[in-house]
Amino acid sequence: MNLRLIITIIVTKIVIKLCRLMHWGGTTLSGKIAIRLYPNIAKAVSKDFRVIMVTGTNGKTTTTRIIGQILAENGIPYITNKSGANLVYGVISTFIESVDIKGKSSKNTALIEIDEAAFKRMCDFIKPEILVVTNFFRDQLDRYGELYSTLKKVTGGIEKSPSTKLILNADDSLCASLGRGKTGNILYYGMEKKAYTGSNESVNSDAMFCYYCKTKYDYENHVYGHLGGFKCPNCGYSKPSTDITCTGIEELTSVYSKIAFSARARKIYKPINCMKKLDAEKRSYKGKNFVLSNSISDKTYHAKINLPGLYNIYNSLAAISLGNMLGLPVDKTIEALGNFECGFGRMETIVTNDKNIKLILVKNPTGFNQVIDYLLTEEKNIQLAFLINDKYADGTDISWLWDVDFEKLQHIQEKTDNIYTSGIRAEDMALRLKYAGIFTDKISVIRNYSDLIDKGLERTSPGHSFYILPTYTAMLDIRNVLRKKFGLKEFWK
Repeated sequence: MNLRLIITIIVTKIVIKLCRLMHWGGTTLSGKIAIRLYPNIAKAVSKDFRVIMVTGTNGKTTTTRIIGQILAENGIPYITNKSGANLVYGVISTFIESVDIKGKSSKNTALIEIDEAAFKRMCDFIKPEILVVTNFFRDQLDRYGELYSTLKKVTGGIEKSPSTKLILNADDSLCASLGRGKTGNILYYGMEKKAYTGSNESVNSDAMFCYYCKTKYDYENHVYGHLGGFKCPNCGYSKPSTDITCTGIEELTSVYSKIAFSARARKIYKPINCMKKLDAEKRSYKGKNFVLSNSISDKTYHAKINLPGLYNIYNSLAAISLGNMLGLPVDKTIEALGNFECGFGRMETIVTNDKNIKLILVKNPTGFNQVIDYLLTEEKNIQLAFLINDKYADGTDISWLWDVDFEKLQHIQEKTDNIYTSGIRAEDMALRLKYAGIFTDKISVIRNYSDLIDKGLERTSPGHSFYILPTYTAMLDIRNVLRKKFGLKEFWK
């Protein structure tokens, strides 16, 4: 019996309970204390788990939650850092909270969202069985540094875990590079060339040039950011063939689309080349519809997911890939997608008096641009708020706001009744909007979050939406206000 380990677990559990009583969450402090008391605590409390990790710049939390839904629908008990505390201390807290005082748990699967910069260090203690990587985009330069530095951190973690199975985004040249030269235990997902042809924007500067020879990529098709069918005309590095493939997207309404995909990893699916009309009930469903065909049972499946936005297609494909790699039944994966609920702050919707508050996290130019593209599809008038902080978890350098295409909002100025800015850098955000050509008489700076919510709802018409777009720490702050006003669950639940 390891008395030191037992004492560490007991102390940490007490800290977590005290923090929860104070509504602090206890997702990080407890892990920090635990590793001080027992430096090898992570390895000790995780050794009996099958560990699945999800990392990448955008989509970690949503992808992790979709995977969690798939595991649940298949009756697989699991633990997860649902709060999104994805640094080393947060991961340690998740494991400790899930074991008894001897370090044992009744569950043997751990689904862990891990910060891409923390992944390498985490691999000193925990070797994941499966790693899902969503994408790599420029994010928080003051913390992550240059984009390739982030990629090297993830590469370093993979090198420490040579037996780890990889699920990679084939449309991201940086992400796909993680599997180059490796054989076996890799599954790629991505978009077919004809699946999406709506992006006329030029490829952004995150990864315009070949990772290996620095020649500018040619693109067979472009989805968004630097995602798409890339190929280096010099060294030949190109998008790998995909195992899970989105073969078609049909837009039905501003927030609803049909998606067909095929999977060849286990020869379960066959491609769908045509899609059926949906009835009125399905048309009113706010999300996406996946159409699948099972080549074994010769059945066609319609799977729904409660998330708008092109980027959520990739999140869904990543989660489907995980279910495929685990060999889980197709019908259960479909059921999971239909039952999925948004995570806090990730298109979380609060309905009050027939008005919608929609909370959407923003943290870097590419992700912000995707949210703006989604706003452009709104058919009704909206209220819009930007909450910008510059704390460590947000990134202290907010110059990235000038790389966001706020100019697109000019297209919906007539439908945007009021725009509010708040947070530590509220004035900077207001200035950015002014330079983007937004009517200044629509822009208001409101410091107090409670006043902001009240004012936004007061001016929102029944059946319409009030969109709140915060950075990470601002999201935690305003969600705490929303929790008190509307009786929401705590963010860690």
